[in-house]
Amino acid sequence: MFGSLGSRKDQLNVLVLRDADVIAASVRQALAEAGEEERPGLEWAAALIEQAAAAHDDDLRARWVHERLAAAGYEGAPDSVAGIKALRQAEPGLSLLTATQLAKTAAASGQGQDQDQDQGQDRGRD
Repeated sequence: MFGSLGSRKDQLNVLVLRDADVIAASVRQALAEAGEEERPGLEWAAALIEQAAAAHDDDLRARWVHERLAAAGYEGAPDSVAGIKALRQAEPGLSLLTATQLAKTAAASGQGQDQDQDQGQDRGRD
């Protein structure tokens, strides 16, 4: 997800890579060839892929930050000093500026992300 694109050596620019289109094409092909028993599951998978493909880049960055912080055992606000420190410890290649920007993005979209995850889990129970 990261690549050094900037002219400054100490700044890491964040790239969001997507391959949902390739996955969606594979699921559509499987759906075209599916029997009646397989169709409901594949249709549900296709809908989930479309939802993931429609996600905004900031939402993907926020999810990445939340995942890194959770893996590090940090549960506080991502944009706090402790949150930024935990993010930089989890990803040592991040500059302070990049980590701060990512943490602010995660804090701004954190509420919506939790709701999206809950809705996705609810759909799986239906």
